[in-house]
Amino acid sequence: MFEKILIANRGEIACRVIRSAKKLGIATVAVYSDADANAQHVLQADEAVYIGESPAAQSYLQIDRIIQAALATGAQAIHPGYGFLSENDQFALACKNNNIVFIGPPVEAILAMGLKATSKALMQKAGVPLTPGYHGDNQDADFLKQQADQIGYPVLIKASAGGGGKGMRLVESAAEFLPALASCKSEAKSSFANDDVLVERYVVNPRHIEVQVFADQHGNCVHLFERDCSVQRRHQKVLEEAPAPGMSTEKLAQMRQAAIDAALAVNYVGAGTVEFIVEQDGTAYFMEMNTRLQVEHPVTEMITGQDLVDWQLRVAAGEKLPKQQDELQIHGHALEARVYAEIPEQGFLPAIGKINYLHYPVQNDSVRVDSGIVEGDEITTFYDPMIAKLIVWAPNRDSALMQMHRALGEFHVEGLGNNIAFLDRIVRSDSFKDARLDTNLIQREHAALFEFDSQVDDKLIVASALIEFLLKMQHNKTQHASIWNSTALWRINVNAQHQISLLQDEQQHQVQFSPSSNATDTNFIAQYQGKRFEISGQLQGNNKILLKMGQQRWQLSFSRGLESLTVFSNSQTHRFDLPKQQYLQDDQAGNDAGLKAPMPGVITQVLVEANSAVKKDDVLLTLEAMKIEYSIRAPHDGMVKANFFQVGDQVKSGDELLEFVAHAEATVGAQA
Repeated sequence: MFEKILIANRGEIACRVIRSAKKLGIATVAVYSDADANAQHVLQADEAVYIGESPAAQSYLQIDRIIQAALATGAQAIHPGYGFLSENDQFALACKNNNIVFIGPPVEAILAMGLKATSKALMQKAGVPLTPGYHGDNQDADFLKQQADQIGYPVLIKASAGGGGKGMRLVESAAEFLPALASCKSEAKSSFANDDVLVERYVVNPRHIEVQVFADQHGNCVHLFERDCSVQRRHQKVLEEAPAPGMSTEKLAQMRQAAIDAALAVNYVGAGTVEFIVEQDGTAYFMEMNTRLQVEHPVTEMITGQDLVDWQLRVAAGEKLPKQQDELQIHGHALEARVYAEIPEQGFLPAIGKINYLHYPVQNDSVRVDSGIVEGDEITTFYDPMIAKLIVWAPNRDSALMQMHRALGEFHVEGLGNNIAFLDRIVRSDSFKDARLDTNLIQREHAALFEFDSQVDDKLIVASALIEFLLKMQHNKTQHASIWNSTALWRINVNAQHQISLLQDEQQHQVQFSPSSNATDTNFIAQYQGKRFEISGQLQGNNKILLKMGQQRWQLSFSRGLESLTVFSNSQTHRFDLPKQQYLQDDQAGNDAGLKAPMPGVITQVLVEANSAVKKDDVLLTLEAMKIEYSIRAPHDGMVKANFFQVGDQVKSGDELLEFVAHAEATVGAQA
């Protein structure tokens, strides 16, 4: 077994490989760009090597730099992950030439499967079923049109070197073929420097099913069953599941055997995925082979109990496959949801920015999160905007759907747009629940997925206002004051009231709270838009609130920023803007010698150096408590003599944060 490996990738897959390597006692080397200097894969690896600027072309795609990093650190093998250089034959060759083991298939297998036309010719020879069409070398436009006419419309023109939906055109009639061919070839030339195409019959309402295969250097090859990846947007997968539902035993057996035949035809070694276009009756046609581990490999791991990265490492080290075919079985059902920073309602536009708050579902044997992102990280324009993969398992598909719905409801992201609510709507859509799967599912369920009522109901408005109200009460307690005596107080018919204002999509919501008849710190009467609500709530330490409204009890999660409150409910994210407030200055006590922490928290910024002059109301430092950032301000013009804490320090309520002298005292001290 290897003593040290380098991982030529980033993000969640790099973290995933590190996890399995550590279990085997293998040391790991990460590589990173400027944008990833503090990324999780860098922090988790035993060593890390800088390889270039943020754009992938200047870092993660730099073969020479990665090879040099491996040689310099003494790494015996390189795991390419997926994407980037994982299917690059030149990278695999460079590893071989430098006596570094490439944790993947032989160069010859990558080359054989790299071009769609070449791979399909090999598959045809091996007896693997192909979609009816033309896969030859003749690229004359008139000849290709004749082939399309013979196949019958609609047909699909595909770039031979294509992938990810690029270089692909659906042609409905003979009159459309030549313009579509010219457009497809132009895009293929630009994207892949290769304008060769193939022409195939277009399968109406196809399913996209792939079979996981594994082969070793001793001639053994097995499949680890299949995954359905039909739910796609822009030809990119959104939800995957294993095993594929609604398929006959006979059709599955044929497809699994065809996958093994495909791997054996190119003398494959390692993890690979054979992808099929599948008719609704279960008839499968070979589409392509991905010569690497797939993003969705966790669902296979969940139903088989096998660690596929562990398998990769063992096979690359020359060991035999850990299990033979008769030792592999399916247990239960698994689903994977890809959580992206994107805005589905705006054409899945990537959302760029900082993640202010991030809460993952609790992980256990049934719920798994694969990610390289933590709270405070930024999603940049340089890389894929995936936040995490959420994987669930249950004894059967119906239970797995329920598990996924629950887990999505516990997955909270604040700070940028995301597709969590969209994923939940897919899981709860009729087509997905009934396993009526094809690559057109999102379009078919368009109304349920995009034309839903986004209006926030009154109960959630009141509950959100209560969260802010209780946070204010909590703050006032630390200041030994009552919110009922604050400046926001007024009295109507002698009853004390306090108003909370929330702003959402330019609509202002005003909720008035007053003590209930059995007045406590948690029971209130709320009035909103002429309606009266009896409500009580208790804040929990993990950004949750326990609520009771009438006979209904429930729990909400929230995140409080400096100027906003975000509430998470049933996979939906509701963000409310708050009126700007002046936070926490200690001039009320009449003691300017030191400013004290109003509550336990963490110092997030120290903005003024020792012996610096400041003006009244200048922010001196900030601290965070309960996800609220408080600003400590200068009570007068004066000077900060000393800071007692640094960024990241924990403070207790009442701790003196800094030494401050008022302007007059500072002047006297200077004259002395």
